[in-house]
Amino acid sequence: MGLDLMLLMAEWKQLSTIPVENRIDALDNTTQPAELCAASERYELTGGWLWPPDPESAWCAEYVFFTTTGSYKPHARAGHAWEDMRHLVDPSVREVMDTFLDGLIWDADPANDPARTGGAGFFPPATDHGMPHVLMVCPPEAVPGKADAWNRVKPHLEELRQPFAAECEGWAGFPDSFEDFTALLHEWGDVTMEAAHRSWGLVGLP
Repeated sequence: MGLDLMLLMAEWKQLSTIPVENRIDALDNTTQPAELCAASERYELTGGWLWPPDPESAWCAEYVFFTTTGSYKPHARAGHAWEDMRHLVDPSVREVMDTFLDGLIWDADPANDPARTGGAGFFPPATDHGMPHVLMVCPPEAVPGKADAWNRVKPHLEELRQPFAAECEGWAGFPDSFEDFTALLHEWGDVTMEAAHRSWGLVGLP
């Protein structure tokens, strides 16, 4: 079985009241619905955001991707696609797309990946043996920049079609099609817009 991604949006102020070593478990436990039926109904009503049935736990929510089955693989493949095609993209578009994707599904400098360091100490680092780890961290102060970059790059997505065809189309380890690639980008755009609206952060758990 492959790695899964559970993407969460959370209020950092509330999360900061929980001891660092317990924050990942708190997110995991809070967003697991008590009843699948109720969770399904909420999902239909919120367009992808799955809210805990308990109103007191409404400081975080899980995003259920429409374009994946919960696997982390499509996100990794999209990141690889961007890495390989970005040199063919106009510099003005490339810069904005870099800003949008960096730290979400692509790392400009993998050594600075916040998930490896526990998001600058906000979560336990992956080097802490026996502690659960995170796949990505985007703190609230970084989210508005992502949302702004998405708004700026969205009108230029069609300009990525030829670079995608040249570097990614038909190759294993990349999205199956340009439409799949951009559909996933649109979902990440929606996620960052909602998180920016709330001034919340984003966390990806395996």
